[in-house]
Amino acid sequence: MLHQLKYKIIAFTIVFAAVISSCKSGAGISKKDSAAVLQKEDFKHYVDYFNKMEDENLKFAIPNDSAWAWMENNIPLFECPQQNFEEMYYFRWWTARKHIKNTPQGYAITEFLVDRSYADKYNMIACALGHHINEFRWVHDPKYIEQDVHLWYRGNDGKPMNKLYKFSSWTADALYNRYLVNKDEKFLLDMMPDMVTDYAVWEKDRQRKDGLFWQHDVKDGMEESLSGGRKVQNARPTINSYMYGNAMAISKMAAMKGDKALEEKFKAKADNLQNLIEKKLWNPKSDFFETFTEKDTLAQVREAIGFIPWYFNLPEKGKGFEKAWEQLKDEKGFSAPFGLTTAERRSPRFRTHGTGTCEWDGAIWPFATAQTLTAMANVLNNYNQEIVNKTDYFKQMNLYVESQYYRGRPYIGEYLDETTGYWLMGDRERSRYYNHSTFNDLMITGLVGLRPRADEKIEVNPLIPQDKWDWFCLDNVLYHGDIITVLWDKTGEKYGKGKGFRIFKNGKEIAVSDKLERLVAE
Repeated sequence: MLHQLKYKIIAFTIVFAAVISSCKSGAGISKKDSAAVLQKEDFKHYVDYFNKMEDENLKFAIPNDSAWAWMENNIPLFECPQQNFEEMYYFRWWTARKHIKNTPQGYAITEFLVDRSYADKYNMIACALGHHINEFRWVHDPKYIEQDVHLWYRGNDGKPMNKLYKFSSWTADALYNRYLVNKDEKFLLDMMPDMVTDYAVWEKDRQRKDGLFWQHDVKDGMEESLSGGRKVQNARPTINSYMYGNAMAISKMAAMKGDKALEEKFKAKADNLQNLIEKKLWNPKSDFFETFTEKDTLAQVREAIGFIPWYFNLPEKGKGFEKAWEQLKDEKGFSAPFGLTTAERRSPRFRTHGTGTCEWDGAIWPFATAQTLTAMANVLNNYNQEIVNKTDYFKQMNLYVESQYYRGRPYIGEYLDETTGYWLMGDRERSRYYNHSTFNDLMITGLVGLRPRADEKIEVNPLIPQDKWDWFCLDNVLYHGDIITVLWDKTGEKYGKGKGFRIFKNGKEIAVSDKLERLVAE
């Protein structure tokens, strides 16, 4: 008897040691059982359908036959009664996975699947790097986006890639936002010197004497705009807001490291930019942030880039800047049948001088839509105003979903006609699966409303109108090292967890309300 007990103890010790070793090596607890409410297999049918609807002429690190296995191990789960929202959620993870590419220096994340002549090594393009970081911060395995970032900043014999500075960037801000999700301080602070150097490069190459930054519209990734040109050196709301966001992020990184001098230095840079943007880029006649031209005059046209300051919570509260958001609902402004236009529709120059390949003079671009909806969620969460509300947000998210179909099938491409929904590059191979925007980050942080933060409180503020859906669930969200579940069940019959709105941490309920409202779990 003692002999048998001895071997049982030895066997248990071996198994326990193996589990501990697995956790220490990064394998962690199997995510097969990590979802608290939803069953992963219930969503596999989407991937089966996506795999069958295309010929897969291009295969990279994770081909279609491995797509479900990758998604099963890496993505949060989402379920709702509006089928197109649910389908698009899984489609966008399925397409994002296509852009993960193996290189001799680690993983890269591409923008186009087909090779582009103006791309860097491994077909990398820096224009949407901020979007890539914000989308991939929700992927459970960190190596994909971390190796991509390292490649961009250290992949050229320890130096940045040659074409990193071909496009404006909000990388430092995006990396800090990623830290708010995974709390990986080590990775963030390791990248801080690169971000400080990055900021200095932009100051040297693009800062004007007055302190604002200038950029060609094409190097903002927004060529043929109404306010600019490929060779015009304008102070645009884009690059100036990006640099404000980057300065704030670096200041916060420096505070984490205990570098008070660097913290104050970059906070001062951010404060100065905020002041300049509010004074020089705000047009009190149009109540909008506009491009400040190289002739030191405002462009006198509203463009979607005027919403970008709120992407970084830049505009001061209580100063009336929120009035700009009236244009989002105005059909003469940016409201169109298939989404948000990139320039105001009332302009006599609306969609008059695009090249036929890249038209930012009014057509709808998911890149800009994602930025505007991120900014709008910030307004609804962080500003006291009555101009836009949850209904307005849901309407635009709904249009964003509806626009991402082509010939009856899910599709994401470059840009589309604002009245017909026709994808203007939809029949060109280069446009298919264009990785140039966020969608699932909007679903998580905007629609469902999980608001990443630096402390250990869990804040959720859904932007879904109270009576729109009777139920929904976001599950298997890896946040601060825990698995978070957010669900709404109007009757309590769908999930069997009771009526109301609930937050779970590792399967344990930590907050509840009888209605859809902001919840903060201690």
